[in-house]
Amino acid sequence: MYFLPEKLDNYIVSHSETEPELLRQLTRETYQKILQPIMISGPYQGRVLSMISKLHRPKGILEIGTFTGYSTLCLAEGLTPNGFIDTIDINEELRDFQRKYFDKSDYGGSIYQHTGSATEIIPNLNKTYDLVFIDADKPNYCNYFNLIINKLNPGGILLSDNVLWHGKVVEPLNDKDISTKALLEYNQILKSDQRVESIILPVRDGLTISRKR
Repeated sequence: MYFLPEKLDNYIVSHSETEPELLRQLTRETYQKILQPIMISGPYQGRVLSMISKLHRPKGILEIGTFTGYSTLCLAEGLTPNGFIDTIDINEELRDFQRKYFDKSDYGGSIYQHTGSATEIIPNLNKTYDLVFIDADKPNYCNYFNLIINKLNPGGILLSDNVLWHGKVVEPLNDKDISTKALLEYNQILKSDQRVESIILPVRDGLTISRKR
């Protein structure tokens, strides 16, 4: 989803940081071999994620929704020395694809893959995190928030993807549209929960940056 005129969007992309070659390769192979390749973060949003991580310098990152590992590698660029990423994805078939690119990068030894339901995995992660990125099944966004909020360190950053959901959040709600309904509830939680302060950016399909107080 693009919220800016195409010419202006193209100008922004062309004058922003260039996508690393390894991520170009990952994107190319994702589109060649993986179903629903549009789910990949893409070069512009990837550079946004990288910049946020580099500014925050997290020691521990939790990612909910790995897909082919593009956003994982972007977030890894900001890790402190000896930092780590726990990344969770339900699709076991993507695990080897992800690992191939993780190991081609400088961050392979810092990335820990978890395969299965995030709602079952997160409670068993006995760690705290400086940065959390949620980009998974939309109906569980509220559940993910409740599971991670006490694992997010004070001053930590929560990034939430797809919060504008193709603009559907401002359209009349179809009762059968479970994902939009869930995102409306989630966006309201981020607005009203006093444990976080949040701002929505119209980046691609909507990206919320929340800071734990």
